[in-house]
Amino acid sequence: MAPRAGGQTYGFPIYCASWLPLAHIIKPSPSADGVVDADASPALPSPPPPPMVALGGGGGEGRSGVPNALVVAALAPAAAAGAPPALSPEPVFRLGTEEQVPYRMAVHPRGDGVLCAFPNGCRLVQWESPEGEGPHSLVLRSDQEALVKLKDVGLQLAVSFSGEGSILATGGEDGHLRVFKWPGMETIIEDPDAKTSVKDLSFSSDEKFLVVNRSSGPSRVWDLKSSEAVANLPREQGEIFGFCRFSTKSDNSQVLFVTAMQGDYGKIISWNTTSWTRIGSKKVTRDAISAFSVSPDGTLLAMFKRHASGCNS
Repeated sequence: MAPRAGGQTYGFPIYCASWLPLAHIIKPSPSADGVVDADASPALPSPPPPPMVALGGGGGEGRSGVPNALVVAALAPAAAAGAPPALSPEPVFRLGTEEQVPYRMAVHPRGDGVLCAFPNGCRLVQWESPEGEGPHSLVLRSDQEALVKLKDVGLQLAVSFSGEGSILATGGEDGHLRVFKWPGMETIIEDPDAKTSVKDLSFSSDEKFLVVNRSSGPSRVWDLKSSEAVANLPREQGEIFGFCRFSTKSDNSQVLFVTAMQGDYGKIISWNTTSWTRIGSKKVTRDAISAFSVSPDGTLLAMFKRHASGCNS
């Protein structure tokens, strides 16, 4: 089946995706000898590389014939005026992951690599971008020595770096929350809870707080400096919390958004991040919300409805 307009396929089901911080990954090209000729015509600047995305997925452990892989793909120019942008059909790089399918990923915002969550634990995949070469020389190498503390911890359903990349948080299917300083991996928070699974987590932009949603119960707010839980955000009757995202407003204050299902409705709830009180709630869909994000400037919310044909914002 051909991909929809603006879409692309790579031969395997995709479970996770993230844009790449190319400015921190691709090294600038130095002059050949480091000397600038004052009489020479100024060299034209190299065109910026196209936006790129990392994609992970596959067929799992069975012999389905569907490979497990991590792919880097570039955004291709529009084929015609007015046509939607689409990823190139040929990936920049493809890394096979053998019998392990990457279910979740977190790209380090300063270019330290891609953390991939596999069924049995996590691995760090790092960049190799030879100096002076183009973006299509970008490759990935699996670092077997990194993330020893996450090697055999089972499937992590939520993985995230803080905005500056100094903190890493993971939440397991087994309910175990782990938060580390990056890259030293010193433990900041460890909260095992065998009764629930971690569904989602989100860092505040100032790296002061981490909010964690579990398969049942309230949203919990952790203070990252004291390593203590400072608030439990209660559910109203019938609510089941899903995703959580901090957003920064124009005055630099923050608001927390939490998605929830309540009966047949999906809703978005907003919380004050000083008093941790509920300040708004709106029913937005009669379908399950299966993905949720906030624009960098905090002005737009986007969600994917599981039984719908696309996204709403």
